[in-house]
Amino acid sequence: MLDQLYPLARRALFALDAERAHHWSLVGLRLAERLGILEGLAGHPPTGKPVRCMGLTFPNALGLAAGLDKEGNCIDAFGRLGFGAIEIGTITPRPQPGNPKPRLFRLKEHEGIINRMGFNNPGIEQGVRNVHSAKSYQGIVGFNIGKNKDTPNENATEDYLIGLRAAWPVADYIAVNLSSPNTPGLRDLQAADSTAALLERLKQEQESLRASTGRQVPIALKVAPDLTDDHIAALSRVFLDGGLDGLIATNTTIERQAVATHPHGAEAGGLSGAPLTSRSTEVIAAFHAELGQRIPIIGVGGVMSGQDALAKISAGATLIQIYTAFIYRGPGLIVDILDSLNNSLVASSTE
Repeated sequence: MLDQLYPLARRALFALDAERAHHWSLVGLRLAERLGILEGLAGHPPTGKPVRCMGLTFPNALGLAAGLDKEGNCIDAFGRLGFGAIEIGTITPRPQPGNPKPRLFRLKEHEGIINRMGFNNPGIEQGVRNVHSAKSYQGIVGFNIGKNKDTPNENATEDYLIGLRAAWPVADYIAVNLSSPNTPGLRDLQAADSTAALLERLKQEQESLRASTGRQVPIALKVAPDLTDDHIAALSRVFLDGGLDGLIATNTTIERQAVATHPHGAEAGGLSGAPLTSRSTEVIAAFHAELGQRIPIIGVGGVMSGQDALAKISAGATLIQIYTAFIYRGPGLIVDILDSLNNSLVASSTE
């Protein structure tokens, strides 16, 4: 029923400013879940084959990418729809309002979105409380962490360590965002030497937390699609040498060729959705050629259909995430992807 209602809901939401529509969509989902309405509307959630990745068992291979549930207060609601994993955030140590509005733009003709949100979030303490408050979701929760905008790059490691320590008790895995184009200078941390230094400190802290808490939480890094082949090769060596647990490929792109004629095509920010489909798959394939099965890849970027998900699996991804396509296609996309994966994906074990 929810899938049948979504075209009507989308028509109403698309009549609103994109960020306002985002806000009210989350409010509606959260309210429907708390009142017990969402369960009736969604029916029995689609299922998929369990997948082992990063030492964790994911109920199915489809996850919600970071950015949709920035605060982590809709985990139970999204869980009702069938996601095997929900990645919240990006969350920074201190609350921050993000960039000035308007900062979110639909490119409907291209099924794309440009955002320059700027890590607007309630801060790590509230983010952790929100995850604690999730009651019904039984899947995997990823906690995406970043640095505050006013933290200089030379002090960025401390921000990430604050996030790692705080998220550790509530996260199943922790994603480190080095690749948003909307925090000035953030992508400079993707330079091989900077990434190597950061990864070394994160792995040291991971081992310390494992020893003190008795639980292991894998660390994944999220990278940009705007990387050269040489950069991919250099980062792959860093990841292998540093013992990275997982790679999320990719974030949004600053490339605009595919949307150059659109009225919003020149807006600053990161472009996601269908214009990113091919490039993100190429980057997954390039990293997989370097990493093989030693570091699993979570594939995200322009997954608009079950066939797009299969293409990313074929390119080397172990898991899939969606965001922009969910806005354009609605809950039916979850069924489409999981059906496609169920029919052709043999669940594999990746430690």
